[in-house]
Amino acid sequence: MNKPYDNRAWFLVFPVVVLVAFSAIIPIMTVVNYSVQDTFGANKFFWAGTEWFVEVLRSDRFHHALGRNLAFSFIILAIEIPLGIAIALSMPKKGPWVSVCLVLMALPLLIPWNVVGTIWLVFARNDIGLMGHTLTQLGMGYNYATSIFGAWFTVILMDVWHWTSLVVLLCYAGLSAIPEDYYQAARIDGASKWAVFRYIQLPKLRGVLIIAFLLRFMDSFMIYTEPAVLTGGGPGTATTFMSIDLVKKAIGQFDLGPAAAMSLIYQLIVLLVCYVFFTVMSNIDSDKPQAGGQQ
Repeated sequence: MNKPYDNRAWFLVFPVVVLVAFSAIIPIMTVVNYSVQDTFGANKFFWAGTEWFVEVLRSDRFHHALGRNLAFSFIILAIEIPLGIAIALSMPKKGPWVSVCLVLMALPLLIPWNVVGTIWLVFARNDIGLMGHTLTQLGMGYNYATSIFGAWFTVILMDVWHWTSLVVLLCYAGLSAIPEDYYQAARIDGASKWAVFRYIQLPKLRGVLIIAFLLRFMDSFMIYTEPAVLTGGGPGTATTFMSIDLVKKAIGQFDLGPAAAMSLIYQLIVLLVCYVFFTVMSNIDSDKPQAGGQQ
């Protein structure tokens, strides 16, 4: 006898669908509408087709901003992923210090993004900032407001301080889930610490590292608040990432059509990179021989 299905439970999901429609789908459709039209005010629109997309893709301004974004995300991932793994490996596994370390690691993540930018705005100042004043006294000529290297150094250091904790917590959770039997077998075989990391811990962290990579790539590629507060995109356009350039184009210049087209291209780049990385890593993981399989 077939069990009857009661679909009335779908009515409980309806409020969520409505909320998602207002918070995501409708705004996206509005952006799509602006990206294919032009307006001169007074709520009058003229069809533009793909004109704005072509203009954005051919713009040197867009290419430069995209290059800065890619460089920043690459540097952030190259620093935070290995650093997060190293810190997670060095944290205690048992005892009262576990809670202390976890709380300390979580503290930077609780600070709002605009507050993080303000903290580093003061911290990096040459006159009253601890870091800026110290580096200046050491004769390093540090100034994030006038030096391109100083601006990039400060923004990268700020992001590392703020978000490495996320990688640490994810990796620590992954390490804690590894059964003790693996370590006991490694000790019996006389495996070194590097061998344990290479053949036990790192493979078991693969899924966690995929999540950490995706989260940090999306966050770093779409970064806005911290550099906007700290450098405002300067000096010049040195730290004008795509998000900052997008806001300047949409609000500062009121070029709604190009800004909408740029935002859609921006979103597609993030989705494409994340999809490619996730697909490649998943295929690598599925191609690995399973334990007890063919020798």
